Amino acid sequence: MGKIIAIANQKGGVGKTTTTVNLAASLGVLEKKVLLIDADPQANATSGLGIDVEQVSLGTYQLLEHTKSAKETIVATTSPNVDLIPSHIDLVAIEIELVDKDKREYMMKQAIADLRGEYDYVLIDCAPSLGLLTLNALTAADSVMIPIQCEYFALEGLGKLLNTIKSVQRIHNPELDIEGMLLTMYDSRLRLSNQVVEEVRKHFGDMVFDTIIQRNVRLSEAPSYGQSIIKYDASSKGATNYLNLANEVVKKNQQTV
Repeated sequence: MGKIIAIANQKGGVGKTTTTVNLAASLGVLEKKVLLIDADPQANATSGLGIDVEQVSLGTYQLLEHTKSAKETIVATTSPNVDLIPSHIDLVAIEIELVDKDKREYMMKQAIADLRGEYDYVLIDCAPSLGLLTLNALTAADSVMIPIQCEYFALEGLGKLLNTIKSVQRIHNPELDIEGMLLTMYDSRLRLSNQVVEEVRKHFGDMVFDTIIQRNVRLSEAPSYGQSIIKYDASSKGATNYLNLANEVVKKNQQTV
């Protein structure tokens, strides 16, 4: 049975998509079969895996509308063992279209139910909001990974996200767990970065991953080439960080099986 992990934080620019794409690629390198679902209308995870967004005709939009089966929306990527359900700007409309539908929060859960047996991990890249798209992802997921950037406003809005997760647990998905909090954009030279790490670890303890994603130029460059960091520069610090994270995720899930 595959594990479904939503990568969520309503704050933009915290490394959600970077994490989803590179964690997927790293798990693929570890010979895990991975499906990435791009649930963000900006479609950055789609382009980050080398898929031309303009050419996307089937994807998350059709998946949530239930006009196509999940298997019909899947495309292969050049990353080993990684498949993708792509996104497109059309996905912006889905929140309005789902509003008056019954069980609107369960559309993704229902649509991907049959895929569990096909993949070791299903990663959902969430939009930077707490709207219906993110709610669908959290309702469908087994757990949620929360990227937190090592900057001044890091903890701002985190309480709101944790409250949303509690609401989802209470109303829609009692099984939803927190996979962990991931510290991103860390710069060891900055006192502020170190303070944020200290603060997050003090507040959340074991919920924080040991792996920290450091600021890395190669990591920032990779998406413009439509590649994961593993493909773009496997010897970079960014690639090492994400491989460490993938190992940590695999190890954690072996212990909980």
